Amino acid sequence: MSGHRIHAGLLLAALIASPLALAQQTTTAYDASLPLLARPGECYARVYTPPQFKTVTESVLRKAASERIEIVPERYEWAEETVMVKPASERIVEVVPAEYRWEEQSVLVKPESERIEQVPATYRNVTERQLVRPASQQWQRGRGLVEKVDNLTGDIMCLVETPAEYRDVTRSEVDQPATTRRVTVPAEYQTVRRQVLVKEAEVRRETVPAQYQTVKVRKLVEPAREQRIAVPAEYQTVSREEKISDGRMEWRGVLCQTNATPDTVRALQNALKSAGFYSGPIDGRIGSGTVDGVRRYQAANGLAQGGITLETLQGLGVRLADGRDGR
Repeated sequence: MSGHRIHAGLLLAALIASPLALAQQTTTAYDASLPLLARPGECYARVYTPPQFKTVTESVLRKAASERIEIVPERYEWAEETVMVKPASERIVEVVPAEYRWEEQSVLVKPESERIEQVPATYRNVTERQLVRPASQQWQRGRGLVEKVDNLTGDIMCLVETPAEYRDVTRSEVDQPATTRRVTVPAEYQTVRRQVLVKEAEVRRETVPAQYQTVKVRKLVEPAREQRIAVPAEYQTVSREEKISDGRMEWRGVLCQTNATPDTVRALQNALKSAGFYSGPIDGRIGSGTVDGVRRYQAANGLAQGGITLETLQGLGVRLADGRDGR
């Protein structure tokens, strides 16, 4: 049992407020940053209390006041009226045809242009003399003015020069490169015979008066108009969440080595499992699964977060070792 208490106390050290324990060890004087109404044997931690909201019901405008437009149709009446059924016009009485004469005219059928002709390249033969074998000198046996007695054989050696050998090579090279030249193509004309107007046609016209007729017509007495009818506004009752207090950090009673017995932890685990926030073993030890279940339960119920607060135990119906329910 004592081993369970030590293990639970070590895990609870990450959840309770270490500044409070340090302050109690170092000083007994009052500190404004510590809980004011604390009871001996209890632990406190600074936890985050989420903002509080309340549901406010109010009447809001669903549809603004408007106008409905009704159309009053136009009104007509019958009346007699003289109307033109055929406008005034002109009638051609006599036509004097136009007079023409024939003329011959030279007409340009193809304008002057230029034609580009290609002038082919010209070539010439060039003969070059190429060296086949260069001139050389060699020693031959014989007699002559130029002699050399070989110390080894005693023969007379003559130095004979062989002249260089050449050959003529003929090749073709470009004399004038290919080019182009522009040749003027003269314009082409054609003599045509055409008619030329000498005197325009003459037309004698006669005015035909307009024709009228008395008819029964429908006249507009009153045009169509619009009639505006006021439509009152419509309201509906809606509910909204209104914040009544901001989130804050405050001191709350939490489990500590004094009141976190294995029985209390098992009761906490059973309550979390019943509420659907814990699926681990019921071993009386505060592990990561228990801590995560407490955190999710606090978030789902809008409770202060940051440790296993007595408020959380009260909400889960868990009593402390001394029989208190967390209040």
